[in-house]
Amino acid sequence: MKDKITSPHIDTAELEKRINHRFANREFLREALCHTSYVNEAKKTEKSNERLEFLGDSVLSAIVSEYLFKRFPDSNEGELSSMRRSIVERASLASFSREISLGEYLYLGHGEEICGGRDLDSNLEDAFEALTAAVYLDGGRKSVEDFVMPFVTKAADAFSPTKSLSDPKSLLQEIIQESPGEKLEYIITGEEGPDHDKTFFCEVKVNSNVLGKGDGKSKKEAEKQAAREALRLFGISDEEQK
Repeated sequence: MKDKITSPHIDTAELEKRINHRFANREFLREALCHTSYVNEAKKTEKSNERLEFLGDSVLSAIVSEYLFKRFPDSNEGELSSMRRSIVERASLASFSREISLGEYLYLGHGEEICGGRDLDSNLEDAFEALTAAVYLDGGRKSVEDFVMPFVTKAADAFSPTKSLSDPKSLLQEIIQESPGEKLEYIITGEEGPDHDKTFFCEVKVNSNVLGKGDGKSKKEAEKQAAREALRLFGISDEEQK
């Protein structure tokens, strides 16, 4: 009788190289790769990846949230939430899975196999979340960041507000960060006018060098104007920022 249980029978060592993690407890990895259809058809007791999927969803969300919070200091809650949704949505996670050929390693039931389950977005999304949890349980926060951050940073680049040049402070920060050791800071140098109609003055510096100056009716606006002036030094004009 033909075996209805299908498994890839592939050495997972290659997968571990792709995700930058070698499992100490290989049961975590096997569980992450077990689809519900495989468990339902298996004659022996197996655990599906559903519980790991639950944990991985939360772990991934926390890592992405912290990264976006730090990378985009001027983005509001709604903007950050939109970015996070874009990164952790099904299509994105399925795409990440395809980059590491995760579908090749899944344990599937016969019916799921013949229906093309190895390349279904829903299965790949679930498997990526489960694998995230497996790495987290096996190696901790640092290990899971080593695995997921290359995907997260690449995805964030695609919709970064700096790409539209509408956020001069973030754009300037990214430019300066390309040179390790440089320290970017904004200094409010003064203010004038009555309390109800103040004007603030700001300088933006890299180390001790003033790159730009600006003023505005709030400290935040003064900082943005200083950043716009600094960007001119890098060949980015006001016209390009509109």
